[in-house]
Amino acid sequence: MMKRTCVLSLALAAALTVGCRGDDRGATTTGGTGAVGTSGAADRDVSGADKDFVKDAVITGMAEVDLGRMALDQASTPNVKKFAQMMIDDHTQAGEKMKSLAAQHHIEVPAQVDDTHKDLADKLAAKRGLDFDRDYADAMVDGHQNFIDKLEKRIDKDRLSEWKAKNYDASGKKIEVKGEAMTVTPEKSDNPVTFSLNEWAAATYPVAFAHLQAAKDLQKGLKRNTTTP
Repeated sequence: MMKRTCVLSLALAAALTVGCRGDDRGATTTGGTGAVGTSGAADRDVSGADKDFVKDAVITGMAEVDLGRMALDQASTPNVKKFAQMMIDDHTQAGEKMKSLAAQHHIEVPAQVDDTHKDLADKLAAKRGLDFDRDYADAMVDGHQNFIDKLEKRIDKDRLSEWKAKNYDASGKKIEVKGEAMTVTPEKSDNPVTFSLNEWAAATYPVAFAHLQAAKDLQKGLKRNTTTP
């Protein structure tokens, strides 16, 4: 009888041990804190680099739209106003796609621009006439170059070099391409979140690159214009 009792006790102890370990595994899987509305498991799937990229992309887009609206009010030349409207239209579209992608992967997005872009907006708000136009064009060149650099880190480098050679000459002038258009290819990744962001970067790149070239042309044209308002 004593031997039978010992066996039952050992079996019960083993069952309790397995049960406790099972509870521990469950706590590890569902525990942790992350973005609002994000489970611990989903949070681990999103790298810090991906979160930073989403944050930078959203802030850049919001800043371009805000400054574009300012330019529509304060710019003195039709070309600047035309460029500003293009910024509003294109960056609004790209921003909505990024926000949708971020929501899909439970990544928080900023609600407003950062201090750097706020300071830039304050400085431009104090300008008028050609002074505004020139400073706005300078800001667009700098901002888009920075944006392009971030996008290129998520794009297949060999394919990108081919795309540039086929679509733009050494001076940055657009080449009229005949036949099937060549696409930009995202950098490969085994992480589905990273790869989806890379796909967004690849899809956004041609438009962003065209913006950069247009901003440079705008900048050159305004520097040649020495007329004061």
